[in-house]
Amino acid sequence: MAMLEYNEIVPKKFIELDGAPYEVLSSHVFRKQMRKPVNQTKLKNLISGKVTERSFGAAEQAQEADLSTKAIKYLYTNRGAWWFCESNDPSKRFELPAEQVGEQGQYLKVNSIVEALIFNDPSSKAKLATGQGKIIGLRLPIKVELLVKEAAPAVKGNTVQGAQKQVVLETGATVNVPMFVNEGDLVRLNTETGQYVERVEKK
Repeated sequence: MAMLEYNEIVPKKFIELDGAPYEVLSSHVFRKQMRKPVNQTKLKNLISGKVTERSFGAAEQAQEADLSTKAIKYLYTNRGAWWFCESNDPSKRFELPAEQVGEQGQYLKVNSIVEALIFNDPSSKAKLATGQGKIIGLRLPIKVELLVKEAAPAVKGNTVQGAQKQVVLETGATVNVPMFVNEGDLVRLNTETGQYVERVEKK
């Protein structure tokens, strides 16, 4: 992978430091009086999730992380382990710990296809069923459609503009929705914010 100059380490880039992949969250190049310019960055460790700050001097470079994606299928959850398989080969199963799936797991329903983010670290021995490297995270579609499993009926007379109630979705997740949403409705959610977007008309 390419080496990035200090001023090329910008948001949405992925770099490798000390054998771990990082996402660049923010960067700011500035110069202190007569000194050489410095790029002050905020980085997120894609394995631990920890966010740190790091400065890169004008003479420094960073290795671009070797990342790729692969489509995988969610199968089920059992005792804190999330089981997946390759999207076109159900026999190639593997598990991911809950902390790696993260909060977005609450929007996963059985047989959902998602993207696995894979860190191709040549020094890593942690090869999963993908055979490509180590899975370090999942990418869900920004919007998903889920069925409302439990919903209290709207209270008559509650006409407050923007009034909401909490419902339980088919995956077990809870979300606030407008009062007119009922049990059995299909709703669209934003997986990045966890918020209700709209009710979907059934086909």
